Amino acid sequence: MVNKDDFRQDLTSIITNDVLIAIRKIIQSIALNSKSLVKRVGLTGPQLMILQEVVQAGEVSVGEVAKAISLSQGTVTGILERMEKRGLVTRRRSNSDRRRVLVQATVAGEELMQTAPPIMQEAFVERFGALQDWEQAMILSALQRLVAIMDAKAIHAAPILAAGPIEESVAKQPSAK
Repeated sequence: MVNKDDFRQDLTSIITNDVLIAIRKIIQSIALNSKSLVKRVGLTGPQLMILQEVVQAGEVSVGEVAKAISLSQGTVTGILERMEKRGLVTRRRSNSDRRRVLVQATVAGEELMQTAPPIMQEAFVERFGALQDWEQAMILSALQRLVAIMDAKAIHAAPILAAGPIEESVAKQPSAK
């Protein structure tokens, strides 16, 4: 005869392993995508998102870019400095307000965006958006519960699919030659 407590413990163990495997697959998928982006176009996901925003907006302030992609202005400024050194963007002070820094894509930046692969996050947003409201709410609830279980509530995270902290993933990126 099967003991009810043993059965429940076995089932919990199986489900726990399946959850851990699913989390690991998500982490690996994001990491592989990030490595692939760097290899293919020499940019991290956050850099590509920033360049995409700048190309689409034309000349735009750093603050507006930061707001559009939900990153801090300091993080965006650091990324733009590195992208400027690579010749992908130009930055200048606004004539009307010297406190504002305006950024614009160079021809090289625009050409890179034309050949860049789609950003993983765009596909996720599109597919997630296609889910029914109740499915989206269930996923959010389950993920928030996992964050609590993993004691990760205090970790600040931008809504960007990237491996590691945004600043760190940018700092480790190889420089252009």
